[in-house]
Amino acid sequence: MVAVKAHQAEAFLKALERVPPAVLFYGSDAGLVSERAASLARRLAEREGGEVLRLDDADLETEPARISIELRTVAMFGGRKIVRATAGRRINANALKPLVEAGEMEGFLIVEAGNLRPDEGLRALFEKASGAAAVACFPDEARDLDAMVGEVLRAAGVEIAPEARKLLLTRLGADRALSRAEVEKLALFARGGARIGEADVEAVVGDAAELALDRIVLAAGSGRGADAVTECDRIVAAGESAQGVIAALQRHFLRLHRLRSGHDAGRSLDEVMRALRPAPHFKQKAEIEQQCRNWDLARLNAALARIGDAALAARRNSALESTLAEHLLLELGALAQDKRKRA
Repeated sequence: MVAVKAHQAEAFLKALERVPPAVLFYGSDAGLVSERAASLARRLAEREGGEVLRLDDADLETEPARISIELRTVAMFGGRKIVRATAGRRINANALKPLVEAGEMEGFLIVEAGNLRPDEGLRALFEKASGAAAVACFPDEARDLDAMVGEVLRAAGVEIAPEARKLLLTRLGADRALSRAEVEKLALFARGGARIGEADVEAVVGDAAELALDRIVLAAGSGRGADAVTECDRIVAAGESAQGVIAALQRHFLRLHRLRSGHDAGRSLDEVMRALRPAPHFKQKAEIEQQCRNWDLARLNAALARIGDAALAARRNSALESTLAEHLLLELGALAQDKRKRA
């Protein structure tokens, strides 16, 4: 019966002996949810000599009681099973309640979920059951990021100058998994050389918020509206303005309009892409080219009109900006999907 707040999570998980058999990780930072779930599962498997079994809704389609069977059955080759499950339509409070409340498991249950309100069933179940815990995972504070940076760089055997560390911290924080990946990339770049300086950070580490915005606009432009909304929720929870998301969408679709206009005027796609300033990141180039092929000018004009309407409405009523941004992302995703069907 434990409700672990975000600032208590690291200390709680450090003492493995006091971690109960059933743990729920939830919150707006999906990368942190996944990282903590994976770390706990790995440490438990090492201590118990068991195996980690990943399950989601698809695994329960033909065998709805799979999680209960796995955790109430003694492992054939010894050790204790660690079931790491993702909350969903089938993996929910009603399905897990008999298992969690009874506390009669031969292994450990680790569940990953999104941002849950205090009154939502899954969170309430893990917070109230005697042999369970619910661990909140929200965007890192400065001290959490600093600790993560130190951990990654020490493991890689590289040092960083104080001023470079300060710069690095300003570019992290939108999502734990993304932040860790950026620090690991920096450590790999610096391995075997002198300590990391500001120039190294400038050269290697992208701004986390900008990278998150890129993921949102690319998902919307490619017709993945639901993915775009998920990313939007994460970046807004991390402190980014929903109006900033709408502005990023406007910039992206204006660039697509410029590209498509040049292409329709007879220039090759490669030529108009090379003329684009600022040049797109090489990892995004192929997706942007495909979007240029999928979106004709009529649809781009319609998309820009909708973006303009959403931007104006958000400025007039900032209390609704998140809802307006999410609705816009779904509209753009549907518009992209409709265009692909027509193509």
